[in-house]
Amino acid sequence: MKVLIVEDDVATAEMVRNGLASYLYTTDVSFDGADGSFMARSYEYDAIVLDHSLPKKSGLTVCKDIRAAGKTTPIIFLSGLDAVETKIEALEHGADDYMTKPFSLDELDARLKALARRPIQIQERILQVHDLTLDTQTHVVTRGGKTIHMTKKEFGLLEYIMKHKGIVLSRTSIIEHVWAAENDPFSNTVEAHLRNLRKKINFGNKPDLIRNLPGRGYIIDTPEHLARL
Repeated sequence: MKVLIVEDDVATAEMVRNGLASYLYTTDVSFDGADGSFMARSYEYDAIVLDHSLPKKSGLTVCKDIRAAGKTTPIIFLSGLDAVETKIEALEHGADDYMTKPFSLDELDARLKALARRPIQIQERILQVHDLTLDTQTHVVTRGGKTIHMTKKEFGLLEYIMKHKGIVLSRTSIIEHVWAAENDPFSNTVEAHLRNLRKKINFGNKPDLIRNLPGRGYIIDTPEHLARL
């Protein structure tokens, strides 16, 4: 299981990192809310351990960012704030669990495992990135209210990357999820389809929503977030 730890206290972050490593977790650590929000929205994690009081962005704001981006990654708040109202507010804004400091690493491990056993949430019908929307039931794609006609493969490709908004997707991952297993992974089929897709959705003066990160893969996100890459 891969876990993102967002904690500004270095000693606590290292304790959690080392403790989870002893349970064979893989971990990334962020020491402020702005960076933690970006990492949580940009990469795939099985769970996020989030402090409430953070510099640059509060834990609550980070939680809101993650859910607003359409990410359903389980979030456990790990905080020194134990007021009932604070816990309720966190849960109402998308947190899955709330633990107070001091805490037991055994209990944190148990709660992470419990969250991992929960069924995957039902996907949203309408996917949206900036002013681009995709209806997974009617297969209608619009941008700025204008309908965009697509081939079946273009729609499947767009649906896959929009479901992973803000996440860098490797070429191999796209091949595995959008094309049949017998497809040649060394052909330029991904590049060709993405090139056609970008032409269709970036009409007029619309800002580009898809970016190629050389050596890493492709990402779809708002122009504001892409500008930070």
